[in-house]
Amino acid sequence: MTKFLVLYKAGRSAREQMDESTPEAQTAGMQAWMDWAARAESAIVDLGSPLGPASMSADGGIGGFSILQADSTEALKDVLKGHPHTESGGTLDIYEFLAMPGM
Repeated sequence: MTKFLVLYKAGRSAREQMDESTPEAQTAGMQAWMDWAARAESAIVDLGSPLGPASMSADGGIGGFSILQADSTEALKDVLKGHPHTESGGTLDIYEFLAMPGM
């Protein structure tokens, strides 16, 4: 299995989204994530976390990450179909972990 870093991007930071969200919306949002995580369980290496603002970045808008595994990028895209982040208007950047030469 190949591991992938998935970065969750949005127009507003994760902190802004959480601060502006009602408790009911937060609960519903977490339930959507937990429902997706249950469906994607075998692909999840690390569910990840929301991220605070970057202290050094030329590219803002990264709100969180996950580490997932799949046989291929195409298989991973199937796992990510219906993901709550994309369903709420966010986008995903997917990076394949490469083997370190000589390691």
